Amino acid sequence: MRYRTLGGLRVSAIGLGAMPLSIEGRPDETRALATVHAALDAGVTLLDTADSYHLPGAEPGHNERLLARALATYGGDTSDVLVATKGGRGRPADGSWSTDGSPRHLKSAAEASLKRLGVEAIGLYQLHKPDPAVPFEESVGALRELVDEGKVRLAGVSNTDVDRIRTARAVLGDRLVSVQNRYSPAVRDSEAELRLCAELGLAFLPWSPLGGISRSSLDGPSRVPGEARLGAFRAVAAERGVSPQQVALAWLLARSPVVVPIPGASRPETVRDSAAAAELVLGAEESARLDAAVQ
Repeated sequence: MRYRTLGGLRVSAIGLGAMPLSIEGRPDETRALATVHAALDAGVTLLDTADSYHLPGAEPGHNERLLARALATYGGDTSDVLVATKGGRGRPADGSWSTDGSPRHLKSAAEASLKRLGVEAIGLYQLHKPDPAVPFEESVGALRELVDEGKVRLAGVSNTDVDRIRTARAVLGDRLVSVQNRYSPAVRDSEAELRLCAELGLAFLPWSPLGGISRSSLDGPSRVPGEARLGAFRAVAAERGVSPQQVALAWLLARSPVVVPIPGASRPETVRDSAAAAELVLGAEESARLDAAVQ
């Protein structure tokens, strides 16, 4: 496993997005725990979760409790594992996603996450999404207070833009260490945010980094906008004898040293495949082919 820096900490170059282990279509707990354990066995030290990763209207914090059980039952050393959770969103019974970025809610949510994770301080706490009903400065101000109180060690923002990242940096200072936005070979709306993260030295955590390259779409007609452009990833994968998913993650890692993808997984074999991408270094010609394909 190769490593990268997040807030002065060394984390695995590939993390685990744990959301698929708790939402619709989730595996049973035995397989879910085995998936997390497989990630740890592969050297993954960044686990991404949120209090809203649960079935609609039921079991708030399911994913956080699951990760806590996985770490508690793992036979190896977990002292270097960073659990990153998020607050500010909910999952009502109708299956939608609600947003609440008020300081009162974020502080209450962080307290609940602390208890579910069973830790003295949350390793990385992220504002899940800006709330249009709450001034952004107030939301990130709550994160600053949580860090100052010792309940959170590091702070991050998610699903945001360049202007808000600059605002968060102004409010949080060096407490701000990461930005988590959607980014993949097929969805590159956050190019400007990635460049700013590189400029400021913030870790950039792409969520859904395999969008358009899922195994379910490899052999059939395109189901994802822009997927037709991704044939180059399959071609490089065939030449290397690896999965297209590994090539996509290796391409993301090559975009910038601040990139730490957090692909989701619901099976041990899937997370092992993703983790192996940390060791896949693309050649100049391969990178050029892939860059041309996504332009």
